[in-house]
Amino acid sequence: MKKILIFIGCLCVGMTLTAQEKPLELPLWANDAPNNNGLTGEEQQLENGRVSNISRPSITVYRPANPNGMAIIMCPGGGYVRLAMNHEGHDMAQWFNAQGITFAVLKYRMPNGHADVPLSDAEQAIRLVRQHAKEWQLNHNKIGIMGASAGGHLAATLATLYAGTDTRPDFQILLYPVINMKNGSPSLLGGNASEELKTKYSPDLQVNKDTPSAFITVSSDDRLAPHSILYYQALLEKTAPACLHAYPSGGHGWGFRDDFLYKRQWTEELEKWLRNF
Repeated sequence: MKKILIFIGCLCVGMTLTAQEKPLELPLWANDAPNNNGLTGEEQQLENGRVSNISRPSITVYRPANPNGMAIIMCPGGGYVRLAMNHEGHDMAQWFNAQGITFAVLKYRMPNGHADVPLSDAEQAIRLVRQHAKEWQLNHNKIGIMGASAGGHLAATLATLYAGTDTRPDFQILLYPVINMKNGSPSLLGGNASEELKTKYSPDLQVNKDTPSAFITVSSDDRLAPHSILYYQALLEKTAPACLHAYPSGGHGWGFRDDFLYKRQWTEELEKWLRNF
C-alpha cells in the first residue's frame, strides 16, 4: 500500500509538471489585424532567441498549477526592431508561476514607423486574457502589463493611452523602460515625426489620475533608459501609486539573466509589491 501511495504521489507531481511545461500559444487576432506596418516576408529567427519581422503576433500563456487570480502580460524589448523573447520573456515564466501568477509573453509586431501597431497588439493581448479569465481562473481586476526596454515603453504607453476600460491594465511593471520620445525614434515614429506625435508617445507626458500603479526598476549606469525617473515623478504628481528601484550598476538589457548582480533584489522587491494586489 505504501508503495502504491508513493507511486500515485509521484504520478500527480509528474502530471502537474507536465501541465506547467506545456504553454499555450494563441494567435492575437482571430482574423487580420486592424492595421498594418508595411513589413512583408517571413518571420526571422535570430541569435539567442530573438525574433524579427513578426507578421503573426501571438501570446504564449504559462499557467500555474495553483492560480491566484493574477495575470501578467510581458512585452519583450528589442528597440522596436526585434524581440528578445527569452531573457525578457519566456525565461521568467517559471518564477511567476511559482507564485500562482499566470504569465503570458506577447510577441508583438514591429512598428516600422507605425506607432499604433504594437500598441494595438498590446491592447488586444489584454482583451484576449480577460476573455479567458473564467477558463484560466483569473480575476478581471488583476491583469497587469510588463515590459523591458522598448517593451517597457510599450507597457507604459498602454498604461497611459489605453482606449477603454477593457484594455486598461490594472498595474504596470517596467524594467529599464525607454520612456521619453522627444529625441525621436525612427523605428517607432518614423523619420519625420511631428512634435505632437513625439509627445503622444512619451508616457511621462501622458500620465493622468487614472494611470495604473507602477513598479519601475533600472540601473543607475543605464545610458539607454535615463528617463525612468521622469515617468516615476509624473506618476507621483498625478497621485498614481509608484515605486522606483535604481541599482548602482548593471547597464541595460539584463532581463532575467543570472549575471545581473541585483537579480535577487529586484525579484524579491517585485514579489513583495505584487502581494498588494
